[in-house]
Amino acid sequence: MPSLTSMIYPAFLVAANLASALPTDVISESNIVNIRIEGADNTIYEAPIYSGPRNVTTASGGTHLCDGTNDGANPTPSNTCTDALDASTKLIGQTFDGTYDPEFQDFFITRISTSQETATEFWGLLLNYQFTPVGGCQQEVKPGDNVLWAYNAFSFNYFLKVTPNTIAAKKGSSHTVTVTDGTTGVVIPNAIIDGVTTDADGNAILTFPNDGVFEYKATRSDSLRSNALYVAVA
Repeated sequence: MPSLTSMIYPAFLVAANLASALPTDVISESNIVNIRIEGADNTIYEAPIYSGPRNVTTASGGTHLCDGTNDGANPTPSNTCTDALDASTKLIGQTFDGTYDPEFQDFFITRISTSQETATEFWGLLLNYQFTPVGGCQQEVKPGDNVLWAYNAFSFNYFLKVTPNTIAAKKGSSHTVTVTDGTTGVVIPNAIIDGVTTDADGNAILTFPNDGVFEYKATRSDSLRSNALYVAVA
């Protein structure tokens, strides 16, 4: 299976090319969203995506407008979390499903890619590491926001966040990264990243002996895997 890096970087270039082909009055910075989709066993997508208000179609829910004004949540249309989900899954050739609630005028997401909800495991939606108070068609996003769709989201104690998220390293050098809970900011000890366990301050010292571009994620058994750390070694 190709690495996430090899899939996402070309995908982002395709998104940029699509955006450049649109009329200039359509292109808006507010339509570029940072989105991460964490499935049951892997990261499905993690990159910026060009999206925007649209009709969203699912097999179980049908076709409905998704533009932030759903159920009167916002006075004017804008980009939303579900718009970004729709755009990103289409870009990488994946699908998602969800039922539609006409009362709230929103989708209840039941599957993304191959990660299907069960009787005890559900998809959750976070914006900037906080659970959203409304559904994905009602939750508008601003430039710089980070959308996170997480499978089995309600079972985790922490949503891991690794900083920095990019490192340019010399071959053989060592660098310190820190793992925190994105929701509260507390440091997370005993997380694993590149085989190294974080200390009481959430820090791990990583050494890069080989040239190349690498991707790492922090994990802990009671937590959602972290955002990606990308390392370029030369």
